[in-house]
Amino acid sequence: MISLYDTVTAEVRPLALREPGKVSLYACGPTVYDHPHLGHARSALTYDLLRRYLEWRGLDVRHVANITDIDDNIINRARDEDRTEGEVAVEWEAVYVDAMARLDVLDPHDRPRATEWVTEMVDFVGRIMDAGAAYTTPTGVYLRVRDVDGYGDLVHRDLDDLRASAGARVEVDEAKEDPLDFALWKAAKPDEPSWPSPWGPGRPGWHIECVAMSLGILGDGFDIHGGGNDLVFPHHTNERAEALAVGRPFARHWVHNAMLNIEGTKMSKSLGNYRTVVEMLDEHPLNGRAFRLLVLQTHYRKTMEVNPELMASARAAIQRLDALARRASAAGIAVQTGAAAADPRADGGAVEAFRAAMDDDLGTPQALAVVFDTLHRANTALDRGSTDAQALAATVFELAGALGVAVDAGGRGADEDGAIEDLVARRQAARDARDWGTADALRDELSALGVVVEDTPAGPVWHRK
Repeated sequence: MISLYDTVTAEVRPLALREPGKVSLYACGPTVYDHPHLGHARSALTYDLLRRYLEWRGLDVRHVANITDIDDNIINRARDEDRTEGEVAVEWEAVYVDAMARLDVLDPHDRPRATEWVTEMVDFVGRIMDAGAAYTTPTGVYLRVRDVDGYGDLVHRDLDDLRASAGARVEVDEAKEDPLDFALWKAAKPDEPSWPSPWGPGRPGWHIECVAMSLGILGDGFDIHGGGNDLVFPHHTNERAEALAVGRPFARHWVHNAMLNIEGTKMSKSLGNYRTVVEMLDEHPLNGRAFRLLVLQTHYRKTMEVNPELMASARAAIQRLDALARRASAAGIAVQTGAAAADPRADGGAVEAFRAAMDDDLGTPQALAVVFDTLHRANTALDRGSTDAQALAATVFELAGALGVAVDAGGRGADEDGAIEDLVARRQAARDARDWGTADALRDELSALGVVVEDTPAGPVWHRK
């Protein structure tokens, strides 16, 4: 049975699905006005992992991740660059999507954009007004939080406690009845995009976007709502309040991933340790897979550390996976890299240990330990020529695939690869002839090309550094 920590109940509890065998998952996406940073990457990878694991367990997942394409930051950037908000949003959405593809994050089944759902948002605000839980001011339409039972349940704070800190956390507007009341609809301002509504032209508030899109696509009482823990308040708290205000069952389970530190410090532009995904990916060809492995090495609810030493260690671990794939291939073992379905050759004990770890609130550190223990056993079996090697190698590749960790067995067939194969064969011939000088010279030539040769009982295998 799969169990996840639920932010509302503050406990790990079984995932009770709305419909047996099917999972509806909504994960908050980005506001597109700048490069995605490593925090965005960690969040996206968390829900990519959740989806992949649920699918590996045989469940049918529908994954929705939105794009916020109208927001103050987008408006400000468009104004600064003398462009339209749409031009800014389209450019940076493409950057985000490309960066996630380079991280091997699966595209969601639905990627709704806020501007495509404004009609539904206006309708939803109207329903809240009809329920008597909202009111108008010259600056817009506001939800009256005191009319929503359990408003602070997600953050485990009562109204008085939240109100006491409202000046620091919530925009203060003298026209509001309560500092905690928040905008459902923002009245139009000069030179800003706006849409018609019964309360005058304007644009939707941030929180109503996700409510309209999640319920509109996944329906009432969808299974999982995810996002970074920085969204618990006010964003997710206010989303939940909007649904409760009109009696709509909202998310059955709330999942939140923690943030990350860069070399021991919270990432911040002002501190000079702000890292974009593209910068990280461009630094080394293995960094996409290595960063995913780094995410997996830290439980999703714990703060993640990123530094050069950890990234180097993660790259080394990826190289160990690739090396096993090459060794297995050289030994005649079929390598199904990236497989996300059960492999009948897999070692049952290792698969069960992996599943037990992952079923317990996505215990990725323990699951990875199973993968690399099995990798060690597979290498030992290959060294000994044991028949266990096939089952153990197949297990590593299946479980890595369940986590979204791609394994590279080394492509063949390109002209460059053919030339390398020729050098490797000539070096092996020199070794067979005990011509060590020629063999060493050929190894140096290969090294200069960025190629590492590993001598195994089944013959030499090579990979690029």
